[in-house]
Amino acid sequence: MNREKTLQEFNRLLEIMHRLRNECPWDKSQTNESLRTLTIEEVYELSEAILENDYIKIREELGDIILHVVFYSTIGEEMEQFNIYDVLKELNEKLIRRHPHIFGDTEVNNVQEVKQNWEKIKLNEGKKSVLDGVPANLSSIIKAYRLQDKARGVGFDWENINQVYEKLKEELNELHNAIKSGNIENIEEEFGDVLFALINYSRFLSINPDDALEKANKKFINRFKYIEEQAAKNSNCINELSLEEMDKWWNESKKTEQ
Repeated sequence: MNREKTLQEFNRLLEIMHRLRNECPWDKSQTNESLRTLTIEEVYELSEAILENDYIKIREELGDIILHVVFYSTIGEEMEQFNIYDVLKELNEKLIRRHPHIFGDTEVNNVQEVKQNWEKIKLNEGKKSVLDGVPANLSSIIKAYRLQDKARGVGFDWENINQVYEKLKEELNELHNAIKSGNIENIEEEFGDVLFALINYSRFLSINPDDALEKANKKFINRFKYIEEQAAKNSNCINELSLEEMDKWWNESKKTEQ
């Protein structure tokens, strides 16, 4: 990577954003609030590109996210609150502060010790709880995964995967008992506990549950669309098919994936 050229392109981006905020009606009208949902959309598009292992799309989506960082910083500068320099300076100082094993005298032996130090430093920075760093608006699956990972960072975790599996079975039994009781509130609570335990199990398997579920979603979409395509080829609407016919084409679609 040529750092000089990189800096030139970054400065060029700042100049382009300055012109857009002054000359483009759409860009001039944007606020932090109007950009927020667009930023969320961009992050999801990056996530999709990563799952597809499409490096051209990853590059493009990263550019869009950088654009949003510069956009927010420009708005902050206009409001005389902060600018891109402040953002970068604070980020650099935080990275140095939270990596004392790189920029200081702290010694670590593995990834877990790095994460434990990270959480201790965050508490020293004024965080009231280890869990404060998990955004309230995260999707429930990612939030559960991050809560568990945060707790692990300070040593609150199961010792081995067998214990996690036993806990998952315990929660499933409690769900079955709740179903027998017919109490819908109890069923919902126990179902949530099963999901939480299952996400914990995925963590011990080193699998991101959100990624795994999204891949399962894509697989379901592809297989179901195959059924629709076969129905159309046979001049049928999918709602006219029997379950046996749909199962037949579902199994056929599975073979096309191999």
